Amino acid sequence: MYLVRTPELIQNLFPNFIWRIPTAEKRIYLTFDDGPIPEVTPWVVDQLSDFNAKATFFCVGENVQKYPSVFMKLRKNGHAIASHTNNHISGWSSENIPYFHNVRRGATLVKSPIFRPPYGRIKPSQVPFLMRHYHIIMWDVLSGDFDPKTSEDQCLGNVIENTRPGSIVVFHDSLKSQKKLEYVLPKVLEHFTDLGYQFDQLTEDLFDFEVNHRQRA
Repeated sequence: MYLVRTPELIQNLFPNFIWRIPTAEKRIYLTFDDGPIPEVTPWVVDQLSDFNAKATFFCVGENVQKYPSVFMKLRKNGHAIASHTNNHISGWSSENIPYFHNVRRGATLVKSPIFRPPYGRIKPSQVPFLMRHYHIIMWDVLSGDFDPKTSEDQCLGNVIENTRPGSIVVFHDSLKSQKKLEYVLPKVLEHFTDLGYQFDQLTEDLFDFEVNHRQRA
């Protein structure tokens, strides 16, 4: 079970994680987890290019090593690169020290301090170390493209009905999500472009603003 839109209560319980970027501008932050892989990632990049859209790719380290040319395509097209561990492991089922090493290996390969834990799962005991070294990015909207019980139209509705200015939206450039992604992504890009939205990438300066915004609230 998962929540398509992360409730404000949960966001407020973990204020040091980044859930969305507060803004009044029509700006959305699309993110793609689990790649890069040759079967899906280049297609995603081409779709984004068609709409002059930028995104953030949370890359698994072992995929970066397996498919360096696909990884370089992300960089050449100006997208933000972030870490998603080296082997897509869950913090809940990992001992702290091995988990930290795995996170660090992934971050070193992609050369980024921006990190999203796979499944959004990290233990409270892991948070202090991770916060000292990384910006921990969660999400505002979960598309559900990974869920075999979610239809293509449901996945599309998840995004269109819940996305708002500043939303961080999760997709997956993975084989498991490929069929739904090929249906949903072009429609999401077209829908929000027609509404006057821009698709932007996550950068460190945005996180400083988010922290300051929460402190003033």
